[in-house]
Amino acid sequence: MKVKYPRSLKTGDTIGVTAPSSGAQEPLHILLSKAKENVEARGYRVVTGETAWTQQKGRSASKEKRAEELMSFLLDENITAIIPPWGGSFAMEILPLIDWEKLKSAPPKWLLGYSDISTFLFAYSTITGNASAHGINFAELSSPQWDSTSSRWTDVLGCCENGEVAQYSSDHYQSNWQKVYDNPATGFYFDSKTEWKHLSGLSEAEFSGRLLGGCISTLRTLIGTPFDQVKDYVSNYAAEEGMVWYLESVGLDAINIYRSLWQMKQAGWFNNTNGILIGRPSRYKANQEFELVDALSDIFAEDNIPVIYDVDIGHSPPQNILVNGAFAKITYKNIQGTIHMKYQ
Repeated sequence: MKVKYPRSLKTGDTIGVTAPSSGAQEPLHILLSKAKENVEARGYRVVTGETAWTQQKGRSASKEKRAEELMSFLLDENITAIIPPWGGSFAMEILPLIDWEKLKSAPPKWLLGYSDISTFLFAYSTITGNASAHGINFAELSSPQWDSTSSRWTDVLGCCENGEVAQYSSDHYQSNWQKVYDNPATGFYFDSKTEWKHLSGLSEAEFSGRLLGGCISTLRTLIGTPFDQVKDYVSNYAAEEGMVWYLESVGLDAINIYRSLWQMKQAGWFNNTNGILIGRPSRYKANQEFELVDALSDIFAEDNIPVIYDVDIGHSPPQNILVNGAFAKITYKNIQGTIHMKYQ
């Protein structure tokens, strides 16, 4: 079976903003307004749903309203791409309310986001076979100047079937969010040198396969549910090429990262895998002498596959924009990396 890619996003197209997990409380409406202003200044149209502007008890709205608005955006032929304001904690609630059969027959549509949004992206891609994009969320586009790494979302969504996109490791990353919270809508504050690392300490590595992944903190919720269709996805779309998994985390210590990866491995998620990309963990801490590298080694060392960590993925920006389903070639050399994606 072939991965289905949405049509490319072009200037003049409409981007829909809906909140399948968390919306924005009133003090944060400035982020959505500034992001809309910036995106429209670059030639796109923006349609913002009701859920983006509301928030109560961690949810933008009831699960029914969130599912209904998202479905309406996905089926609206006038909307080319959907970018939620940000993540949250409750995206899994809408999965049973989605008409997956209708989405399988509908034209594929670009969805872009990370954190809890990866819960829906993951299900959307593995259930329908449609590509989706893991990367910057809409609120982060409120910055008056987009950084060179995260801004590649326009190239990634602007590519189409049989096209190719190359992305590179950043120069510096943001180690914490405090300055962003203190100075909303001013962009990221990069304060640390980016260094991709090889788990085995090698200076070079190269591997390839179909991309799939997201946020460990939320994806683990899907294991053992009807929305865990990883085995079928790998069999149908990556039997020959194999997989490249990308994973990142927020708010997990080393032991909980290990537990989550252990559960994924026991569920068969890492079968037929050629390599692993691990994003910089956010709000992370070690457990005494048990570190992130111990967790990764205990899970992947026996598989004899390359594991690159501290990659530009997830909650410690900037981040590369990774397409679920795309065929990717990863090249790593001396703390730097390249991700070359083919939409095939």
